Amino acid sequence: MATAREHGPDTPSVGATIYSVAERAGVSIATVSRVLQGAGTVSSTTTQKVLDAVEQLNYVPLGAARSLAVRHHEAYGLVLPELTGPYYSELLMGFESRAAELGQSVTLMLTDGKADLARAVRQLATRVDAIAVLGSAAMPPAVARALHGQKPVVIIAGAPQEGIESVGAENAHSAEQLTEHVLTHGRTRLVFVGDPEGAPDIYERHAGFVAAHRARGAEPAAPVRVPFREGEGEAVAERILSGEIEADALVCANDELALGIMSRLQDAGRDVPGDVAVVGWDDVMASRYVRPGMTTVSQPVRELGVLAADRLHHRVQGGEPHAERQVLATRVIIRGSCGCASPRNTHPGRSGVTDDEQP
Repeated sequence: MATAREHGPDTPSVGATIYSVAERAGVSIATVSRVLQGAGTVSSTTTQKVLDAVEQLNYVPLGAARSLAVRHHEAYGLVLPELTGPYYSELLMGFESRAAELGQSVTLMLTDGKADLARAVRQLATRVDAIAVLGSAAMPPAVARALHGQKPVVIIAGAPQEGIESVGAENAHSAEQLTEHVLTHGRTRLVFVGDPEGAPDIYERHAGFVAAHRARGAEPAAPVRVPFREGEGEAVAERILSGEIEADALVCANDELALGIMSRLQDAGRDVPGDVAVVGWDDVMASRYVRPGMTTVSQPVRELGVLAADRLHHRVQGGEPHAERQVLATRVIIRGSCGCASPRNTHPGRSGVTDDEQP
């Protein structure tokens, strides 16, 4: 029978215990416990030995005494960057409502401000039966390997990882449609606002923006790389007003950026879309009530939360993971900020175009 010492660093160790971690690191189980609890009383050298052993053995502590007995917490974890903005609240509401229907509670963890995400996710794993993570930042490969086979994990709107189930919304095709629509208005200086390296879904939206230009034989401008917050949109608008950014249309990574830009430009006397067309992504409630209405892309954020909770429950109940990423359809919503004067009553397709000028 293989002992903990016979496992190589890349070989999952099924059923690893605090004793095998202590043996691998050459320390006591009390020291392992202090390191995993983040007590801060263990030297950096010893701490690293313990963490290396934890990673090599793919050890996930079982947590409270009750969990040691029943191995179920009746709780699912949800890892989000923050709770500002409508996207996160919609996702949380979908996830929590479906989990409640399934008789599960939700433990929420926010990653902003946490210096050691890997440790935070491991600690969360001691209190829940499964974890859903928005994006990939909180699920580095080492943590994914540690949880694999011991805690079901679903990544939402993140880069797929081998052996980890993932769900998301379609991005590239709708972004290409949206950009092509703006180009049909005769705009020639389009700028993508948002950082394509900030998240996989933003990368895909920028890829659609690029594809629409190249389909016309045009080379797109470099993106304006900013975080996805309303205040950053106002800062981009100031750069337009000063002449630093020259554009006659802005394709924004989300509605928060688009609304911030549009509001500041209008306050400065610029006409939207007369001077600058502005389009967004997400179809948040405010996009329907500003004037002109915001042309955007509607994605099923709440449904993504529901799907993630469903997939976790399926796995906890012993079901097999989906090998392929599950992708929900999106659709372009045409209002007035792109330059359209009135609805044309077209119909949405798989990731189609629909007119919705009235709130």
